[in-house]
Amino acid sequence: MKIVIVGCGRVGSTLAESLDADGHEVIIFDIRTAAFDRLPATFKGVAIRGDGTDEDVLRRGGADGADVFLSLTEGDNRNVMAAQMAQESLEIAQVVAKVNDPVRAAAYAELGLVTICRTNIMVEQIAGHLGLEVVAGPGIDVPAAGHVHPHPTSRKRSEKTPEAEKAAEPEAPGLKASLPVRPGDGKEAPGRQVDAVRAQRLGFRRWRG
Repeated sequence: MKIVIVGCGRVGSTLAESLDADGHEVIIFDIRTAAFDRLPATFKGVAIRGDGTDEDVLRRGGADGADVFLSLTEGDNRNVMAAQMAQESLEIAQVVAKVNDPVRAAAYAELGLVTICRTNIMVEQIAGHLGLEVVAGPGIDVPAAGHVHPHPTSRKRSEKTPEAEKAAEPEAPGLKASLPVRPGDGKEAPGRQVDAVRAQRLGFRRWRG
């Protein structure tokens, strides 16, 4: 398989090494050249210094036609931006975004992204080790089958006018224009804003269901 990874941190580099050793075609992106020092000398894949949220960078790096896209940087906003780019513009079938905030992970899953939440995984593992009953969210949150993604596809692949795209876009109750950015993150998050109270309610309902 052709697998694209955005983020050559501990998780991204470990996956890249393992997948490359198994014979997969691996392309990994990171904005820091030093991050690639985590890759072994035996790595046969492609390591590209570049912004994985930039469509042109992804295309020039060979992300077109990938089977799997994993967005694994340390920034929730960057991961969601890259994942939506892969899903909507590059039309990659299997896309996973790491979102450390449990509420946001549930909210973005409601909007059609497969999210993996390290926070939920760690809470579950620690509670299990201590024998404690703790309500935790899913480690991986997969949208329900048949979910229609609320975002229009890239205009490069569509001749619709902005008015037609807006009219064709399904309305979801309780959603607003943009998701707020946490202080210090430095980037505006894509997609729609899910009211924090509603998002938390959806998340806990999902976790306990």
